[in-house]
Amino acid sequence: MARIELDLAHAYKRDPKQDSDYALLPLKMTFDDGGAYALLGPSGCGKTTLLNIMSGLVMPSQGSVLFDGRDVTQSSPQQRNIAQVFQFPVIYDTMTVAENLAFPLRNRKWPKAQIDKRVGEIAEMLEMSGQLNQRAAGLAADAKQKISLGRGLVRPDVSAVLFDEPLTVIDPHLKWQLRRKLKQIHHELKLTLIYVTHDQVEALTFADQVVVMTRGRAVQVGTAADLFERPSHTFVGHFIGSPGMNYLPGHIDKEGMHMAGMTLTLPQGRNLPPGEIKLGIRPEYLPLVPAHTEGALEMQVAQVQDVGTHVMLSATFAGTTLKARLSPDAAQLSNGDTVWLKVMGEHTCFYKNEEIVP
Repeated sequence: MARIELDLAHAYKRDPKQDSDYALLPLKMTFDDGGAYALLGPSGCGKTTLLNIMSGLVMPSQGSVLFDGRDVTQSSPQQRNIAQVFQFPVIYDTMTVAENLAFPLRNRKWPKAQIDKRVGEIAEMLEMSGQLNQRAAGLAADAKQKISLGRGLVRPDVSAVLFDEPLTVIDPHLKWQLRRKLKQIHHELKLTLIYVTHDQVEALTFADQVVVMTRGRAVQVGTAADLFERPSHTFVGHFIGSPGMNYLPGHIDKEGMHMAGMTLTLPQGRNLPPGEIKLGIRPEYLPLVPAHTEGALEMQVAQVQDVGTHVMLSATFAGTTLKARLSPDAAQLSNGDTVWLKVMGEHTCFYKNEEIVP
């Protein structure tokens, strides 16, 4: 296992001149030995490029990659001792499950007794002990992908195991089982695991630290709680959560925050820079309150969705629609009703130029 340090940028164009020419804008990042990480973001944000640079499949156009302080920028995946699991199964159909799992160890001339022991351990972790003698060709896609996962995990001496959206071909009802299994395997084997996904549930349930990416930038690295409670960038607030964070534009001066003719007093102890600013508040922290409550705004109900465990309320203020997650009692509200929602509170965040104000 290895501590991986990145200080790089990458462009597929030969002579990049502007930000849009880069697949990865300049970044500095460290993945600690034995950690579980996720690279999370929409398609095209650069997460697979970053993973392939770590594995050695892509060489960065600028900067360096260090493993335990050793420069491996020019080294091949084999020299880096990396295991990588891809989006679709990469296995030998003519081999049995056991032969597929043993293949990386046989290539390294392990003794047969050690190979059998290790293959048995990994098969048990993946709940495939009863399929070891089956040929891979006859297995379903999800079972084949479990073999791919096992091949990535079977070598105990790898620097890191890299996963590139490995659950894409897995049936939805099996995904949660495999995520739980990967988490368990990480705790047992203490491998450095780095997992690429566009699915926030996969990222937040698997990783100890999540790297949120957009347009070639890593905009925040943190725990699930960090990303939910204090998004450092408006993109993170929008991308994390279902639905994402609400935003209201406003103007700050010594009197407070002004929005569409309304003035709200800032929370006690908050000092914000004067000028244009965005208020951010999660739907979970947007309560219904009595009329004219301090820190609240008057809004019109646009939609009421009763989903059983809670009500998702959509309400408009000055042309902006906000979402509020409320108790089932709110199902009695109707479109066009006037409500007051409290936007100022301990969970309210403020953003200047899309970055959070400390």
